Amino acid sequence: MASLVRMAEYRSRPGFVQFERAELNQLLALYAIRVANGDWRDYAIDLHPEQAVFSVFRHTQDRPLFTIAKGARNSGWVIHSGGRELARSRSLADVLSILAHKPPQLV
Repeated sequence: MASLVRMAEYRSRPGFVQFERAELNQLLALYAIRVANGDWRDYAIDLHPEQAVFSVFRHTQDRPLFTIAKGARNSGWVIHSGGRELARSRSLADVLSILAHKPPQLV
């Protein structure tokens, strides 16, 4: 049976922060490189009223290795890893530069 949905109830809710196409292209380009290197295997995108989050995982059932968050109202970009803030900037390219290079491996 069909139910009546009042659109005014949904429009009054606050909007979600979203990634723009160019931002998503940058994130996925870095993701593709790191997948090809064998570093990352999965990702997730979470959209919230105050931030949009791109998380990368080494294994699907693990905690995220890195979370790249875009804040609301031009508050900038933040990268977290293991509960620590690694970088903060107004530019996505600046923040991604720390993840672009493979970290050195301990021998």
